[in-house]
Amino acid sequence: MAVHRILIVDDEPGMCRMLCRLLEREGYEVLSAESAETAMPIVASQNLSLIISDLQMPGLGGLGLLKQLSEFDPSIPVIVITAYGTVENAVEALRAGARDYLTKPFESDEIILTLRKVLERERLVEENRYLHEELEGRYGHQRLVGASTAIQEVLDLVRSAAPSRTSVLITGESGTGKELIARSIHQHSPRKDQPFVVLNCAALSEGVLESELFGHEKGAFSGALQTRKGRFELADGGTLFIDELAEMSPAAQVKLLRVLQEHEFERVGGNRTIRSDARIVAATNKNLEQEVRSGNFREDLYYRLNVINIHLPPLRERRSDIEALAGFFLQQYNRQAGKNISSLAPRTLQCLLAHDWPGNVRELQNVIERAVVLGRSETLTPRDLPPGMRGDLELCLQVPERGTSLTEILEELEQQIILQTLRREDGSQTRAADSLGIKRTTLRYKLEKYGLLDRV
Repeated sequence: MAVHRILIVDDEPGMCRMLCRLLEREGYEVLSAESAETAMPIVASQNLSLIISDLQMPGLGGLGLLKQLSEFDPSIPVIVITAYGTVENAVEALRAGARDYLTKPFESDEIILTLRKVLERERLVEENRYLHEELEGRYGHQRLVGASTAIQEVLDLVRSAAPSRTSVLITGESGTGKELIARSIHQHSPRKDQPFVVLNCAALSEGVLESELFGHEKGAFSGALQTRKGRFELADGGTLFIDELAEMSPAAQVKLLRVLQEHEFERVGGNRTIRSDARIVAATNKNLEQEVRSGNFREDLYYRLNVINIHLPPLRERRSDIEALAGFFLQQYNRQAGKNISSLAPRTLQCLLAHDWPGNVRELQNVIERAVVLGRSETLTPRDLPPGMRGDLELCLQVPERGTSLTEILEELEQQIILQTLRREDGSQTRAADSLGIKRTTLRYKLEKYGLLDRV
């Protein structure tokens, strides 16, 4: 678990020392400053979890510090300490952005409990924000990462197709994200509040597939102990996603065609006609036109499903998206693994770009997950990649000149990564900081430290 870094800001040396000792005993990493003016450079250069600041200090004082923090990074929580204890002081501090306050004199237990309460509150706020973003964006096309022409054309088709109830056929190799496209279509349609139901034809035998599609009556076959609804009933009013469509048997193809034409069916073993208003989105990794020519797939069903075709290109045909996808998965698995891996080493990216990706985006996702779990530094190196992807490490790693210190190597690497990220983000320091997983103020500090401001 990461250790929380706390900054104490107080002009009284005795109070500052006492708070530092108290928090260090509790396992926190503690920094200190004697004024708001000396605190701000620390804020800009450190990744702080929380600030404890006296309200009454010479110079800017606690309120001045809160004002500057609101401009630099309002997400850093602040607990203010005041010797006066008036309601007016507390209200003014809270209005200025403080999360909580304490009045002197206070007990050690009191400040520890207040600190823990504020940190826990911040954790919950961040967790809720993340979960909200996941719910809002998980299946939206903003999650289809990439800026290549190929993926932008796919997004345009998704936007155009989503509002209708027309059948959509999604084609592409395994691992290209066909189900994600189907969910995106559903999420951006008038049916988004209705069910999204998935059926994978490859995972089911012919008899089970028919029951899964249309349901069955009690006693329809051995083991049918009760009546069960099929996917068409469950998806009524919503979207039915039929994956691995080419694996469907000829008999099931005939029954599916009837439902598409008549919007009605009977359960297995039943004679009651059931209507369904499910929109069909299907997917396959096979060439259906070739399957039709070979007699494995019905031509009339193919044309009924292929009203709108969305083809997902393999990852090797949109290599310009690899860096963005790798960065997206890096952030995702950082959160899951509790890691703080900020970037890919340039040579690691070269290895990723050189790979052919037979498993497409799914393979890249698995590679980054493995690298995050096994990675031991703040940057993923080629050695974190699967052995088969490293190739000849002589091609991926530059051996430093004799006499070059490790600090110099790492600082040079950090400069390269910062400059590459800024160029990719068109010079936006905010977006670059988000991409690197650091605060904007920290990025600004590093730019000044390395003298890079005139190069961005």
